[in-house]
Amino acid sequence: MTATEERPAVFERGGAPGSVGVVVPGCCAVWALISAAAGNGRPEGVLLAVLAVVAGYACGRISGSLVPVGTAVCGALTLLAAAPVAANAHRGEVAALLALASGAACCAARAVRAGPWAWPLRLLVVAVVAEAAALGSPAGCAAAVVVTVCALAVRDRAGGRARGTVLVAFGLVAAVAVGGAWAVARGGLPPVGAVSAQRVALWREATDIAAAHPVLGAGPDRFGDLSGSAAVPGTPDAGPHSAALQMAAEQGVVGLALLACGYGWLLYGLARSPCATPVAVAAGAALTSLAVLAAVSDALSFAPVTAAAGALAGLATANRAGTTPHG
Repeated sequence: MTATEERPAVFERGGAPGSVGVVVPGCCAVWALISAAAGNGRPEGVLLAVLAVVAGYACGRISGSLVPVGTAVCGALTLLAAAPVAANAHRGEVAALLALASGAACCAARAVRAGPWAWPLRLLVVAVVAEAAALGSPAGCAAAVVVTVCALAVRDRAGGRARGTVLVAFGLVAAVAVGGAWAVARGGLPPVGAVSAQRVALWREATDIAAAHPVLGAGPDRFGDLSGSAAVPGTPDAGPHSAALQMAAEQGVVGLALLACGYGWLLYGLARSPCATPVAVAAGAALTSLAVLAAVSDALSFAPVTAAAGALAGLATANRAGTTPHG
């Protein structure tokens, strides 16, 4: 970013995002252990996901404060290289990696508006969309396009009110996606798009388990033990293919609330970030695309995805040289 870019003072005051960033992951880890103890669950997967997010966030904050554009470019290229590796086995992971790659590329492109690197960075954004199309990932292609459009739609000098409005809208989109998956599971809405009958059956069982264990949940990683649909031949894994429904089933309403708090923490950090508003919005759009994908797929079941999400959030909230530390 250039020294002339607007950094409203309201984004630079206080250490609230950093403080929340300590509390929320810690609560997620502690609750996973409590739920596991109550339901004889296996919390290792949840703890690994929490560790991946925290480690990625820390790396993003550190490297983003030193070489923000270089970090964003390296992140985008790494994710572009990782997507084809997962293409044959995990469609949700591919779409998530492409969404995050688009966010990193857009962060770099919006941070450098002029000079010899401006056009190469814009071509990197196009390359993400092109790879998504080449890999045959409609969800990844749609996510990359949406992230790009959101990044382009915000003016370079958009103020704090515009940033807050956009980020609140992102939060509502994620909430609607989760609510839609729950409604489909309970028969309130018909399944749309590529949602199969088998996935709807998994979602329905997840809501049934959540209703039977509303507070503590059935225990981390126990959905496969309790689900009849997960044992059907052809089911790729023992999860319900929805992060929110899995959390509700395995860790109850408290676990679901903590998952929502984790996403809210990332958006809150972007709202307080000293970065330019287009950079914060690009990262927010990528994380929201991931949240939507996670609501209807197994996108959050992979450590590379959670680590990359944390890294992107850390990059977009890092204190650049010459800015006032904000936590």
